[in-house]
Amino acid sequence: MEAVHQPEALVVKNLYKVFGAQPQQAMEIISNDEDKDEILARTGCTLAVNDVSLSIYEKEIFVVMGLSGSGKSTLARLLNRLIEPTAGNVYFKGVDILAMNDVELREFRRKHISMVFQSFSLMPHMNVLKNVGFGLELAGVSKEEREEQARDALKRVGLEAWEGKYPHELSGGMQQRVGLARALTNNPSILLMDEAFSALDPLIRAEMQDELLRLQEKDRRTIVFISHDIEEAVKIGDRIAIMQNGSLVQVGTPEEIIKNPVNDYVRSFFKTVNMTKVLSAADVASEVKRLVSIDPLESVKEIEHELEDELALYVVCPEGKYRGLVSRSSVHAALAHSEFATVSDAFVLDSKAVAEKTVVSKLFGVLASCSHELPIIDANGSLKGVVRQSDVFKLLSNRDAEAI
Repeated sequence: MEAVHQPEALVVKNLYKVFGAQPQQAMEIISNDEDKDEILARTGCTLAVNDVSLSIYEKEIFVVMGLSGSGKSTLARLLNRLIEPTAGNVYFKGVDILAMNDVELREFRRKHISMVFQSFSLMPHMNVLKNVGFGLELAGVSKEEREEQARDALKRVGLEAWEGKYPHELSGGMQQRVGLARALTNNPSILLMDEAFSALDPLIRAEMQDELLRLQEKDRRTIVFISHDIEEAVKIGDRIAIMQNGSLVQVGTPEEIIKNPVNDYVRSFFKTVNMTKVLSAADVASEVKRLVSIDPLESVKEIEHELEDELALYVVCPEGKYRGLVSRSSVHAALAHSEFATVSDAFVLDSKAVAEKTVVSKLFGVLASCSHELPIIDANGSLKGVVRQSDVFKLLSNRDAEAI
């Protein structure tokens, strides 16, 4: 199948950042394949970002994660030139951000990109409305216009009733919402979030993650989210990039990385992750072997003979869409009720299908009360496979075995 091209919001090519007094000398050593420790010993310089190349697609949540010192926060600041790179390129819709002059860079930041930091950085002497509109004030936007934009941003994060309050009157989660609203005032196409929720208590942090997903569902913007928490990355990320010692180790969807980690470093991140909340029904589904294609309005007698060697059959219409499940007993019951019974009259009552993207943890209750293999359908209603209780047990047993 041909891959579907996704529009790119940001393209990073061969990006480096060296901190220290002799960055060019360090770059010469890098070209000789010396490691980070050798560069530090010989030049006193720190290689923070090492030859990173990647693409970030429009309207995705792209999570960059790694251990402390992996270079993830430095990478985020290179994307909007809060930190100047040592070498490389960052393209926004084909334009190299690193080639912009000061005026062009200010305009880019004002119109296209905003940042939310771990620290709320709210002005204690300003109320919520003024804090949210502060960036617009610095940009010279009129009071009437900036207050209108600030109120709209506060409404997006559910704080419109708090515009007259001061930071000390808000909880930590509410203060972070104010910080998020401030970043949304110019309606940026790209939002950089550097450990934005890490200072929050666990329950508030989970609420903010849900809030971000709610906003993303509504507004659909490109979000680059920096995190050291793998469960957070899996929950919110469309794709995850994992960094180690300044280098990019692996990029992929949560499912892709979980199934095919490139090394032990990547694998170690997922040891504590509940796979049943990450993997979907499609990830554990098996092939459908007992299937019949027929119009559900046809006589059930047309398929009665096909059940001689089968306990049950999955029924799809000629167009391929799933319609239901029939069993020997349901067919016999339908014919006992009427000799003109149709295939649909014989459908087993608990044979409703679930979407292939449903996470495995949400299948437990359905499988527990299901007398058959659970049908899985795609967005078009086509039958894509079945999930057996044994498939889920195998997933759980593999996780338990890895934990021993």
